[in-house]
Amino acid sequence: MISSVRSKPMARLARPLAALTRTSTIFATPAVQARQLTIHAGASVAVGAQRISSPYRSQVRSYADYVVKVPHMADSISEGSLKQWNKKVGDFVALDEEIATIETDKVDVAVNSPKAGTIVELYAKEEDTVAVGADLFKLELGDAPAGGAPKKEEPKKEAPKKEEPKKEVKKEEPKKETPKEAPSKPAPAPVAKPTSEPTSAPAAFSREERSVKMNRMRQTIARRLKQSQENAASLTTFNEVDMSALMNMRNKYKDAVLKKHNVKLGFMSAFVKASCYALKELPAVNARIEGDSIVYNDYVDVSVAVATPKGLVTPVIRNCESLSFVEVEKSIAQYGAKARDGQIAIEDLSGGTFTISNGGVFGSMMGTPIINMPQSAILGMHAIKERPVAVNGKVEIRPMMYLALTYDHRIIDGREATTFLVKLKEALEDPTRLLLDV
Repeated sequence: MISSVRSKPMARLARPLAALTRTSTIFATPAVQARQLTIHAGASVAVGAQRISSPYRSQVRSYADYVVKVPHMADSISEGSLKQWNKKVGDFVALDEEIATIETDKVDVAVNSPKAGTIVELYAKEEDTVAVGADLFKLELGDAPAGGAPKKEEPKKEAPKKEEPKKEVKKEEPKKETPKEAPSKPAPAPVAKPTSEPTSAPAAFSREERSVKMNRMRQTIARRLKQSQENAASLTTFNEVDMSALMNMRNKYKDAVLKKHNVKLGFMSAFVKASCYALKELPAVNARIEGDSIVYNDYVDVSVAVATPKGLVTPVIRNCESLSFVEVEKSIAQYGAKARDGQIAIEDLSGGTFTISNGGVFGSMMGTPIINMPQSAILGMHAIKERPVAVNGKVEIRPMMYLALTYDHRIIDGREATTFLVKLKEALEDPTRLLLDV
């Protein structure tokens, strides 16, 4: 009796297990497996179609694109003009390759690609004003395309074409029998002469005009110089200096300096050091106005005016009071090379407490330079000319240079400006003072 009771629950558990076994046997048949394969295939196609048409597909694609923005150029520069695109849409660019040039108020800034890829979109045109942080161009990240090699095959196909005209030249060689025809051919030449005469005539009385847009640097120079004239109480005082002693020192040591330091010894280093000598005695000439205050500088950062094809730039030689003649000449040579190559950085132009402009290299005899704001004074050098001067009661021919100091009369009095030029004159006419500090 007990065994029969126990067998009933076991029977109930056995029935579902048997049904499950029969179901697995049915799905194991070939016909059912084929139908299952068809169902799964259809479902996968539907899912694939849904993935293709899904809007999220474009979002995944956008992760392969990289938008390059206008780089930060300097704290004082917020925008610039897109001067030139070096690449176009569809071109592949390597990492750190130059893509464009942005012209700013001070220098040209090169924009390099931060990643390798293909340009798919340009967001600005040449001569457009672009702000720092704005979108500049878009890259499709990836390696260089493999189709670049066939382009080199095209010029090879053109090479045999150049050989054909050489055959025509050989055909003209048998025409040596008719040398008399050569003088007869120039007959149509006089017909061409009257055509050239009318073109040259209007050139002599041409009244054509060309309008060329000012570049950003020229616009900034014009704005700042006009601002200097409007804000500063500018006044210019003059003096002259006998360059005999300085020229003798240069002629005596220039070869030794060149051999040891690999730099040419010029006059600019002497003027920089002499200016430091005079500025130490008259700190107001090295100061500037900020609001209602006067800021005095215990250091001398000299801005040296350098002419470039695009305009005048003033790179700064810092802490000139602590530099030697040779160190100043090296700095000037370095900035000169940068100016010629267009590689002067914005950092090279920032700051400055006093400016020296050498118009004498262009033959200027005398001039009144404009103050480089916010500085308070600028020294103008001029050409060295031999002139008769009175020396110890006698007339002698000496190499003389006129000096001009334009200063802001709001901060510098006439006494200080005149004394500055006298101190400068004494140091230049007797360079030993610079060594002895007397």
